[in-house]
Amino acid sequence: MTRIATVLTHRRTDETAPAIRELIEAARQADVGLRFDPTETAKHGLTAETGVEVGATAGPSDVEICFALGGDGTILNALRRYAGTGVPVFGVNFGEIGFLATVDREGAREGFERAFRKEFDVLPLPGIAVKATGGGEWIAINDLSVQRQQGRRVASLAYSVGSDEVGRVRCDGLVVATPAGSTGYNLANGGPVMAWGVEGFAVSFIAPHSLTARALVVAPSDTLTIDNRSPEEEVDVAVDGRPVAALAPGGRLEARFVADQGMLAQLAGTNFYGRLREKFGRLATVP
Repeated sequence: MTRIATVLTHRRTDETAPAIRELIEAARQADVGLRFDPTETAKHGLTAETGVEVGATAGPSDVEICFALGGDGTILNALRRYAGTGVPVFGVNFGEIGFLATVDREGAREGFERAFRKEFDVLPLPGIAVKATGGGEWIAINDLSVQRQQGRRVASLAYSVGSDEVGRVRCDGLVVATPAGSTGYNLANGGPVMAWGVEGFAVSFIAPHSLTARALVVAPSDTLTIDNRSPEEEVDVAVDGRPVAALAPGGRLEARFVADQGMLAQLAGTNFYGRLREKFGRLATVP
């Protein structure tokens, strides 16, 4: 057994437990080994059995595919974990929207079997390389957000492209989104939706105190710089919705477009526009 797959799940184990057993059975039939890290092993109470490796800490060098069972946050976690390695992530939606998932939970077993037969396409997703003054570097697959801290005053943020300052805005924050992330926080800000495959990233503002603050699409070859011009207030920095740092007054972030960071597995026949209609049309019918 030389083919290896890994598994990541969200925290609601009662929802994913039946799918884990189906995945183990499908992997055994396909003669593929499943590898669970210590966190997933403990979360699901797994023990070693034929074709199931538990408590594993090995790297991605021999991993063929990663299955992410959860919402978009779980899938993003998997994409970040395997960023730059070429390992595709196959998402099964156990969350609310699941925009990045290729199958819903009802189709999990069929999806597993098709994945093991390699009946899927791989969509390369770009990332945003983020660097903070004073240290700190991260890769965002969805978005980078800079926000005023709760209970603190409105932030004053300047943003530049290359050597040119584009503007300075008093606001609750701003979001820098990849095409994949443009349907998230950026969309809620009124920013542009960017189809998968478009190169570049979008900048949108959270509650701007301005009549002239406009969303901006930055070319992939340009570097975006964000300066905290607030005289006293720190601002929080989050990558894909996860807090990573606080940016002090006078602090600076640099954001660059980086191609081919995440590899998203997609069953044949799926496309961005159909998914946009399905996922966000569904939201409109929720009471």
